Order: sequence, then C-alpha cells, then structure tokens
Amino acid sequence: MPNKPLLDRALYKKIKAMDRETMDNFIHNIYQTGKDDVHATEVDFDKLREDISKIKGIGESRLNEIMAVIESHIGADSE
Repeated sequence: MPNKPLLDRALYKKIKAMDRETMDNFIHNIYQTGKDDVHATEVDFDKLREDISKIKGIGESRLNEIMAVIESHIGADSE
C-alpha cells in the first residue's frame, strides 16, 4: 500500500497562498513537531565509564580514550 504524500494538493495550495509571517509560523510548527517527537536518551557517563572499565583488557589509559570519543559524539548533541 503506497504511503499518502505529506504534501497533498490542498496543503500545497494553502502553502502557496501564505504570506511570509504565516509561512514562518508554519515551518516553525513543523520543526517543533519533529523536535517534540524525538526521544532523546540521556547517558549517565559515570555509569558508562564504570561499565566499560569492567571489560577485561581495558585499562585507565584506554578507558580515557574511549570516553573522550564517546563524549565527542554524544556530548556535542546534548549541549
């Protein structure tokens, strides 16, 4: 069964007739809806560090390297 298009003819005509302020509000509402739908998971870095340190062969130096990589990827998104 094909998906219904997000932009049907009626919505296209409505968008085409919008002024700048209405279009700005419309786009903001779409963005906010998407943002609200995202289910972000918080990461407990102390617990993560503790769990990784239990892996055989992971010393303090390697653990610090791993945590730095994780924080560079996850930490950038949460700020």
